[in-house]
Amino acid sequence: MADDEFNPDGERIAKTLARAGVCSRRDAEKLIAEGRVSVNGKKLDTPAFKVTPKDEIRVDGKRVAAPQPTRLWRYHKPDGLLTTNHDPKGRATIYDRLPPDMPRVVSIGRLDLNSEGLLLLTNDGELARQFELPANAWSRHYRARAFGRISQEELDTLVDGIVVDRVRYGSITATLERQQGGNAWISLILTEGKNREVRRVLEALGLKVNRLIRTSYGPFELGLLKPGQVEEVPPRQVKDMFGSSKARRRGGAGG
Repeated sequence: MADDEFNPDGERIAKTLARAGVCSRRDAEKLIAEGRVSVNGKKLDTPAFKVTPKDEIRVDGKRVAAPQPTRLWRYHKPDGLLTTNHDPKGRATIYDRLPPDMPRVVSIGRLDLNSEGLLLLTNDGELARQFELPANAWSRHYRARAFGRISQEELDTLVDGIVVDRVRYGSITATLERQQGGNAWISLILTEGKNREVRRVLEALGLKVNRLIRTSYGPFELGLLKPGQVEEVPPRQVKDMFGSSKARRRGGAGG
């Protein structure tokens, strides 16, 4: 389907699906490639197709509602849940445990199966994309409990970055809180958030992480949220920090 593909008044379908909270832009492209997205009854074959509010969009036959006002939630992800919509192995995901009255949301970044702590959720995939852009460099704070012994001097070497298995990790500020028996408690501040970054970096220093908690992401903190608890960020705060979705689109959030 290519009619109106370059309609200057439209918006690319992947971006619309992201803003509607269906999935990320990247995942939207996968859905289109798999033939699961249609517009006005016609199956799409390109993510470059542009749509307007008048178009009827369906994913897997289900109509996609128009994007709603941007909302953001803080969620205390418990240990043992996957940050994914579906797991082929049947393991529990965060979406299995969220309150039933939650709208469709996407996660801003991920926490792996055995990590816990602050996970941000939003109904606006474009907002999630803004958070994750490397240029924004939102800092993430973690507390790690790791088996082994380490000195502050060794941890200070992470400020210059480190290469582990040919992967370059940027500057990390790590502080030894205390040595408790065979375990060390360490606080870390990083901005990249690469896959399993904390675990791999500390393993390179001879430690084995056995508990990992994210305590903040950018200006948002875990605070007193209990495991499994979710709390919405006041809409006014979201608007003041990021502006409306419409403003972000005008401001060149990307196409």
